[in-house]
Amino acid sequence: MDFTEETATAAVEASFAGTADPRLREILGSLVRHLHGFVREVEPTFGEWEAAVGFLTATGQRCDDQRQEFILLSDVLGVTMLVDAINHRKASEATESTVLGPFHMVESPPRELGDTIDLVGTGQPCVVTGQVRSLDGHPLGGALVDVWQADDHGFYDVQQPGGQPPGNGRGLFTCDDQGRFWFRTVTPSPYPIPTDGPVGGLLTATGRHPYRPAHIHLIVAAGGHLPVTTHIFVDGSPYLGSDAVFAVKQSLVRDFTEIDDPGQAAAYGVEAPFRHASFDVVLQPAG
Repeated sequence: MDFTEETATAAVEASFAGTADPRLREILGSLVRHLHGFVREVEPTFGEWEAAVGFLTATGQRCDDQRQEFILLSDVLGVTMLVDAINHRKASEATESTVLGPFHMVESPPRELGDTIDLVGTGQPCVVTGQVRSLDGHPLGGALVDVWQADDHGFYDVQQPGGQPPGNGRGLFTCDDQGRFWFRTVTPSPYPIPTDGPVGGLLTATGRHPYRPAHIHLIVAAGGHLPVTTHIFVDGSPYLGSDAVFAVKQSLVRDFTEIDDPGQAAAYGVEAPFRHASFDVVLQPAG
């Protein structure tokens, strides 16, 4: 059978018919049908097709051990949050999840409860407190809380290897026997996602802004429970309604209250005025 516009999709889908893994066979078949449908709809020129291949090539070339441009592309296209929504359909009182982002590191430096993750000290002090619990309200002692954030100028440590010490804005905390955690940091601020790569060029070409509202990232895990990747968003922050990666959920927005009380500041080991945010995390049992 000749390979024509009319026979193309069936021919390519049939070529994968012998795929042993049924899930892989299903995925490839759907990919071929939707991709061919897209090409038929937009009818790209050869120049446009070459530009698309070049864009994907440049996206891959921008990835390294400290930055994942393909995750960033998935984020700005809303795919990451769509996958997240599909995988968290069950109604639950558990803490809502959101995007991982391109700057998570596999190993955050372990820190003691109450330690600071701000190794620079140039922004307004901030204290974050919370408790990790199961759906039934039982505290999850020993839960792990992995946190990371940009500095007060909107940069992660891996973006400024000469300007920030490694591990700045990052910490892995182990909750006490009542599931409680707390740490000191710097008050987060809005910042743009990286625009020096292909994804930034895409936003510029489409007239979209690159900004994210102020937030702190967390991954929280405990034995026998499903881990959650989430954010704490700062109430009143610009861009809460137009996050470049579509990650804001109202249940994750918190008031970062300014406290100008020397006694409270001393108790937390910071200077007044400082900001305080409370963020409890509820995990779903596994299985």
